[in-house]
Amino acid sequence: MIIKKLEVGPIMANCYILGCKLTKEAAVIDPGDDADRILMALSKSGLKVKYLINTHGHFDHVGANKRMKEVTGAKLAIHPDDEIMLDELSSSASMFGLSAENSPPADILLKDGDEITFGKITLKVIHTPGHSKGGVCFYTKGHLFSGDTLFAGSIGRTDLEGGDYDTLISSIKQKLLGLDDETKVHTGHGPETTIANEKRMNPFLR
Repeated sequence: MIIKKLEVGPIMANCYILGCKLTKEAAVIDPGDDADRILMALSKSGLKVKYLINTHGHFDHVGANKRMKEVTGAKLAIHPDDEIMLDELSSSASMFGLSAENSPPADILLKDGDEITFGKITLKVIHTPGHSKGGVCFYTKGHLFSGDTLFAGSIGRTDLEGGDYDTLISSIKQKLLGLDDETKVHTGHGPETTIANEKRMNPFLR
């Protein structure tokens, strides 16, 4: 699997390009901003985007949905509990003194246990509410794309609408910490980590 990480937008959200080496089909996780940079990276890798998949609906993770969909024609996927946010990106970004284009509606509404396949790669959807009601992670053997659910040494904030601290901790402990210790966690902001590291070192999970 090809994995490319781009830090996008003023809040430096992590956008991930995942590609199948054999078929060159790809998915983009959290195209939050800087669509032209994402498109250039895809072009350089010779990848064709099949899916645009959102870990949650906050503007810094979905702000480039519109442009990416217009250019690539890829199907857009998000959990139904966060779908309403896609039409509110301009107003939510303005609360932080920033701007974002509203997103087109989703083509696919994700639920816990769903699978997304492109080329020879399959991602499993894990619903992990707490940062937002519709927050999800994406898992394939050895790799977890955690959005703003789990960070290196930290967790997602829970003070925004739809957030709840106890729900987030429960999501992480019940659904993520049971993954193999060596699983790499590709976070929504900041550096990657592993499940083992977070079990040992994350102060929120003790």
